[in-house]
Amino acid sequence: MTTLLNSTSGPPTREGTADGDRPLTLSVLDLIPVRAGQTTSEALRATIALARVAEAAGAKRYWVAEHHNMAAVASTNPPVLIAMLAAATSTMRVGSGGIMLPNHAPLVVAEQFALLEAAHPGRIDLGIGRAPGSDPVTSYALRHNGPETADANRFDEVVDNVLAMLAPEGVGLQLQGRSYPLRATPQAAGVPAVWLLGSSDYSARLAAAKGLPYVFAHHFSGEGTAQIIDLYRSSFRPSDQLAAPQTFLTVNAVVAETQEEAERLARPQLLAMVALRTGGELKAQLSVEEAERTVLAESHAALAEQMLTRWVVGTPETALAQLTELAGRFGVDEVMVHPVAGSSEHDPADRSPAREATLELLSRAAVRR
Repeated sequence: MTTLLNSTSGPPTREGTADGDRPLTLSVLDLIPVRAGQTTSEALRATIALARVAEAAGAKRYWVAEHHNMAAVASTNPPVLIAMLAAATSTMRVGSGGIMLPNHAPLVVAEQFALLEAAHPGRIDLGIGRAPGSDPVTSYALRHNGPETADANRFDEVVDNVLAMLAPEGVGLQLQGRSYPLRATPQAAGVPAVWLLGSSDYSARLAAAKGLPYVFAHHFSGEGTAQIIDLYRSSFRPSDQLAAPQTFLTVNAVVAETQEEAERLARPQLLAMVALRTGGELKAQLSVEEAERTVLAESHAALAEQMLTRWVVGTPETALAQLTELAGRFGVDEVMVHPVAGSSEHDPADRSPAREATLELLSRAAVRR
């Protein structure tokens, strides 16, 4: 397995471990934040730069989310972003965290990811979720009063349709007494790895029943993680896709040279999450300086403190120790870091120096262990 390495360093003398025996693999989740005064083009260039830093550092995979109509998030179309990021890198896996299946027809998803897999064989992950990834009005516009995949009761069936359509042999639709062949791409040589994602027990049960890998949204929910993972593992049924349960942990992280600086860099994202949870206005992400000047109401400050306890915010050594402890606690050997460090008013618009530093500082800490 790959351990996160510094881009300018050789292999570490000792890998970080989940429980002292298993190597700790680090991956990256990216929502492609857009900060005040930054264009979408600049945010995308910053993400491409971050992906290259992640790959040079040895990240196993790099996933982008699907969110819509949010001023602070440019990650609206995972297949387009995956094509860009996979073309800008060469070794790490690139995927969706995830495709919000209620927004899409199964054949469209299968076609998109079959093509991505054909273009970048062995490097594509298709993570699937059942949340809308948007507000109700935007969801309606996305689906144009459809597709039928929006019916939560049919999610199980829709997942099966995607899996079947991704298969190289395709599926046969029975029409007027004959079989009509349907393939996502004419001559597939392989299929992307399909993961189910969730923040409740529904997707855990479904992934276990279908023998698929599963990821719980610990970075977003942070509650009930152990119970959900245990449910997935204990209910897992081996399949053609997977012989044993496979999961990893997702964690919001900010790493800086000092604890004080890490907490300062975490504040813009923390304020955004407080606004999301309390019905506040969702704006482009504040700069670190603006966030410092923002005063929270006492009740909101308590919520921010409570959320921060589930994040990894600290120096390289303390952050790596926390990630290792979390991996051991939940019995995983892969942690997907969501680097949420904010940007200064003076940072270049097409880079995210503090997000890049989170990955690089973790690399150096791993080398020193």
